[in-house]
Amino acid sequence: MPVPYYLSLTTKPIIMKDESLENNVVTLHARGWSIRQLARVFGISRGRVGRILKRNHYKRETGNEYQSKPEKKASILDPYKDYIKKLLETYKDPPPTVQRIFELIREKGYSGGKTIVSYYLADVRGKQTQEPVICVETPAGQRGSHDWSEYYVYLSDSGKKEKIIFFSFILNYSRRQYIEIVEDKTQTTLFQCLINTFIYFDGVTHEIKGDNQKSCVDRWEAGRPVFNKTFLEFASHYCFTPLTIHPGKPRENLKIERPFYYLEKNFLNARSFYNRLDLKEQLAEWLLRVNDQRIHRTTRQKPVDLYRKEFPSLQALPRKQYDTSVIEHRVVNSESCIEWEGYYYVVPRQYMYETCPVRKSNQQIIIYGPGSGEIIRYPLAAKDRKNRYIGRKPQNRQATIYPQTKEMILRLEALDPIMVDYIAQVKKHKKVTYRHHITRVLSLKVNYHKDDIIMAVRRALKYKVYEAGAIENFLSVNAEKKNEIKLFPKNRTMDEE
Repeated sequence: MPVPYYLSLTTKPIIMKDESLENNVVTLHARGWSIRQLARVFGISRGRVGRILKRNHYKRETGNEYQSKPEKKASILDPYKDYIKKLLETYKDPPPTVQRIFELIREKGYSGGKTIVSYYLADVRGKQTQEPVICVETPAGQRGSHDWSEYYVYLSDSGKKEKIIFFSFILNYSRRQYIEIVEDKTQTTLFQCLINTFIYFDGVTHEIKGDNQKSCVDRWEAGRPVFNKTFLEFASHYCFTPLTIHPGKPRENLKIERPFYYLEKNFLNARSFYNRLDLKEQLAEWLLRVNDQRIHRTTRQKPVDLYRKEFPSLQALPRKQYDTSVIEHRVVNSESCIEWEGYYYVVPRQYMYETCPVRKSNQQIIIYGPGSGEIIRYPLAAKDRKNRYIGRKPQNRQATIYPQTKEMILRLEALDPIMVDYIAQVKKHKKVTYRHHITRVLSLKVNYHKDDIIMAVRRALKYKVYEAGAIENFLSVNAEKKNEIKLFPKNRTMDEE
C-alpha cells in the first residue's frame, strides 16, 4: 500500500490504521487463508499481516491495545553509565554539571560527544518540576511588602542613560503602591523610605515583608532569619512584625515583584524625562492618576477604592517619627573643618584637632563638641554643589589697582607734544580699547629709549596705524633696547620726514 505524498515528507513514517483492511485480514485468516496469500491479495507485506494478526490476538486476550516495545540499540555511552551513576550518588550538593561529567568520562576513555551525555543525564535526573505559584491573600491592614529595583533611564538633560533606583511598597490587600526614587540602598535610606511610605498611607501594616536584604537580615540560623538589631528597633517603634523571604525564593514576595513589571511597561514606557527632578514629579503624578485608578487584574477593583476599606485596619502613626540620623565621630582638621561626604563644614577654631560627634539627618548636619553640647548646624550640602566649603565666609581679595586714565594721558603727553595727536587719534578710532593702547605704549619706556618711542609714534601717525602692538613690533625690529649690546647702529631719522 503506497504511502501518501504528504506523509512521506515527515521525519518519521506515519502508518494510518485501515480498519476495513484489518477486518478483512483477520476474518480471512480465521477462514484458513495463509499470511502469504493475504499479503499477495491485499498488496501488503507479510510483516504487516503478521502485526495485524498479533495486535488483534493481544486485544482479544487482554482487552488492551498492543504496545510494541522499541528495540534498544547499543550506545557508546553504555560502558560509562555505571560510573556516571556513581558520580551522581557521590556528589549531590552541588550535583556535577554535564561539562564536569563529560570531562571525567573522557579521562576514562570516552570518545563520544557531549550532547549524548546531556540527554542521558536529563533522562536519569528526570524533569525538575517547578513549585506552584501560590498567592496568599491577607486580611486588610495585615501585611505590606517592599523591594528595590534598578533601571537605566534616558535623561535628556545629560543626554545619556543613568541608573535609577526605585523603592516600592505595596499594601497586599488593596494593592495600593508607593514608589520613590533613591540614591542608594543603605539601611538609612530604607528607614527613610519606609517612614515616607507610612506617612503616604497614613498608617502602618501589622506585618512588613522584605527580600532578605542585608539592611534587614544579618544571617540565617536553623532555617530562621536573624534580623538586624537596628531594624528590629525600627520595627518596634512602628509596632510591625518583620518578615522576609527564604534565600533564592523571590516568588514568596510576588505581590511586590509583579508591580515592578507594570512600572516598567507603563510608566517607563514611551515617556520622556528631562532630569531626575522631572522623573520624580511625573512618578508622583502617575501614582495618583494612573496606578491608583486602574482596575487591578486580580482584585477587579481600583486600588484606591480598596484602600478606603483597608485604611481603618492600619495602625496609627506614632507622634514622633523614628530618628534616622547617622552619628559618627570626626576630627576637626587643620582648616578648622569637619569632612563629610566630600564637603567641609567649618567649625570654630577653638575645636581644631578635637574629636567631635556629628549627626547627619536627611536635611541637615549637626556638629557637637567633646562635651556633647551642640556647636553648630548646617543644611546638608547638595551633591552638585561646586563650593566644597560650607560656612566659610568668602575672602576679600585685594582689588587690582589700575592707574587712572587721566594720569596715564598726562605721563604720555609729557614725553613729546606729538603724543597729544596720537592720543586724540587713538580715542577717535579705538573708542572701546583706547585705554589699553595708551597703557601699552606708556609701558614701552621700560625697555626702549624715549627718542625711539617718539619715532615709532610719528611713523604710526603717518601711516595711520594706531595699535600699540604695531608700534611695539616696529621698535623690536628697528630700535635697540636699553640693556642691549650695540652691534649695529640704527638710523633714527630714516623715517622722520
